[in-house]
Amino acid sequence: MPKVIIDIEKCKGCGLCITVCPKEILSYSGKFNTSGYNYVTCIDENKCIACKSCALICPDVVFTILKEEKVKG
Repeated sequence: MPKVIIDIEKCKGCGLCITVCPKEILSYSGKFNTSGYNYVTCIDENKCIACKSCALICPDVVFTILKEEKVKG
């Protein structure tokens, strides 16, 4: 299962990531960072497919997507 890390202090709440997420798991948090922006949050990491569309479109580079390594054995 991928892990979605969002740097909420860098997020300006533009919403571009919300529009490109194929699984529709990104949403405005309803909370504000110290700069006063309503930042984005991932509402269901279990549905994330690690496509990185959010990271690619984000002008502020707030996303880190970590893919779980499969253990062979």
